Amino acid sequence: MKSAAASPKSSFLWLGVLGLLAAAAIGALLFLLLHPPPAPTAAVKSGVTAVAPRPLLAYEPVSIGFPVEGNPIITHLAVTDLDLDGLQDVLVCDARTDSIGWIRQFPRGVFTEQVIGDKVAGPAHISVCDINADGRPDLLVASMGKIMPNNDRLGKVVVLENLGGGRFRNRVLAENIARVTDVRGVDLNGDRRLDLVVGQFGYDQGEIRWMENLGNWEFRSHPVLNLPGTIMTPVADYDGDGRPDFAALVSQDAEEIHLFRNSGNGQFRDSVLWKAKDESWGSSGLDAGDLNRDGRPDLVFSNGDGFNVGFTEPSPWHGLQWLENRGEGNFAYHRIGDMPGCYSPVLADVNSDGFTDIVAVSGFNHVNDPNAVWMTAWLNDGRQQFTPVPLAHEPTRLITLATGDLDGNGIPVLITGGFHAYPLASHMSRVTLWRRK
Repeated sequence: MKSAAASPKSSFLWLGVLGLLAAAAIGALLFLLLHPPPAPTAAVKSGVTAVAPRPLLAYEPVSIGFPVEGNPIITHLAVTDLDLDGLQDVLVCDARTDSIGWIRQFPRGVFTEQVIGDKVAGPAHISVCDINADGRPDLLVASMGKIMPNNDRLGKVVVLENLGGGRFRNRVLAENIARVTDVRGVDLNGDRRLDLVVGQFGYDQGEIRWMENLGNWEFRSHPVLNLPGTIMTPVADYDGDGRPDFAALVSQDAEEIHLFRNSGNGQFRDSVLWKAKDESWGSSGLDAGDLNRDGRPDLVFSNGDGFNVGFTEPSPWHGLQWLENRGEGNFAYHRIGDMPGCYSPVLADVNSDGFTDIVAVSGFNHVNDPNAVWMTAWLNDGRQQFTPVPLAHEPTRLITLATGDLDGNGIPVLITGGFHAYPLASHMSRVTLWRRK
């Protein structure tokens, strides 16, 4: 058996190794004393330093247009180049003053608001089209008469005819009808004149109609649905047959989404694409666009209504969803995520990664909670998996949102409107423009 004792030669070798290790340790200590490491940028937990992540998306707000006076009640916003000068402007439905505002951009980055046309009672929605084919964009305004719940026949379809030079003339195309919430211009029957799709909320009574353009400012109404609660009626060729169709978000007792497919000759086939399980769903917004970029227009819709509870407490089922267009009038339902008081979803590539995202605002939430989120971006990873990113903890009470390339750099900005018809009034706004940082 060999002895375990080390030989004199091996002992000298070990002493040499230990000397080298000691010298290295002393050198490292001197380096640290002369070059201390930087302080950590995040809290240390369990002995590991976590580097603070870069925000996925951040926006900086600036107020545009008229200042806040009283309690602003902005019901809808739209982006368009109204004076055809190459710069995008903002149109405002102001239900506190019963007026239509034009926030003109001129020069680039400078915004000045003026009231256009005569008063419109309870303006709820505005869209742009050249209804009389004179080369100037006119404005279609849905007039509810009164924004708050009411079953009187106070509704009107109003056109602000563009006379040029910043002048507009009000034309009433229909009146004494159930409260109107949406008007869109489109040639539905192929006669090269723009007809109108009209959504009427009413209250206990409402309807959807299309108004056939007979020329010379004459229109003939054709009812297509006799239900209360229509909120929005976006137009697109949903079934790919080359004819324009329209969808409708119908709330109240129905809480469902309809598709009216154009059969030609002014005829439409109504089908229900989706229906909520109960009447407390709270439908609040609908937008059309190609979310998955397959060439077919999808529907994105929100539920977050709080008018029936006085904007006091959001419901846990509020949120955002997507109806995927599978072609030929078939749609598949997808829940995107929860969002208290969710309103006014819009589609845009907000982080410039080549995929279509969704942004939505909150009409009501926990007003006294500084952590309550009032605007959220849902970022699309390209596979239609969405990550919610909070964008704003103030201002509060936002029910309308628009987007567009106002800066001319290809990056969409966001525009929100404050709706402060209910207490508590906190962190109020009127019209806010949000630029990406």
